[in-house]
Order: sequence, then C-alpha cells, then structure tokens
Amino acid sequence: MLFFDKLSEILYDELPKTTSAYSKVMINIEQFNIGQSYVTAKLENRYGDIISINIEGGRTGIELQEDLFNIKDKNPRFAYLITKIKEDNKILVRKLPIIGQKDWLLIYDDTFFLMAVKDAYDEIEILAI
Repeated sequence: MLFFDKLSEILYDELPKTTSAYSKVMINIEQFNIGQSYVTAKLENRYGDIISINIEGGRTGIELQEDLFNIKDKNPRFAYLITKIKEDNKILVRKLPIIGQKDWLLIYDDTFFLMAVKDAYDEIEILAI
C-alpha cells in the first residue's frame, strides 16, 4: 500500500474499525469549482437533495452537514478523511476535529484543499468518531 505522506501512513494504521464509527459517509465528487481561497462541489445526499461541500485551507477542522451524517444525539469529536490520489493511487488520510454542524459540509485542511484544486481525487470517505 502506498501513502501520500508519513502522516497518512500513521493515521491509516490508527483508523478505527467501521463499527466503532458514529457515522460513515462516502462522497463522490464529479467536479470541483475553484474559488479564490476555497473549492466547492455539489453532491446529492441519500434523500435526493443537492447539497454543497466546501474545502478551504488555513485552519484545521470539519463542520458536518446534518443531512449527510446520522449523528443525532451523538457527540463525535473527530473525523477521519480518506481518499486515493488518482495519479499514483497513494492514500491520503487526515484526522480533523469536528468543530460544528452547518448547512454545508465544510472541510478545513490545506492538503485536501490543494489536492482538490489539482483535481487529484474524486471520492472522500469520512468516518465520524
């Protein structure tokens, strides 16, 4: 297995079993729209509603979108984001603190932002723990 960086390798080994996650979501992204300091994408949730995802650099964290994650009455603290870089099949993993809930899924991570600008991935698996 090839990893994007050493941090991804460490976090991959730390990934909890799926059964211990409060919520697991796989997101397929057809196209990123690049803004000045962020990227966005539209996706369809399990109810057929179109929702937005926003990825920014700078600070580190994630704000979950309620319609994507089944976390009512639960208090997850972290989310693991896992993707595979298209060009070389390397696995990128990040562990982000959950900082709230919004109408959009907001991801704050420099590496996921830079790779989105390069259109380097088209899926993100998110485990809320």
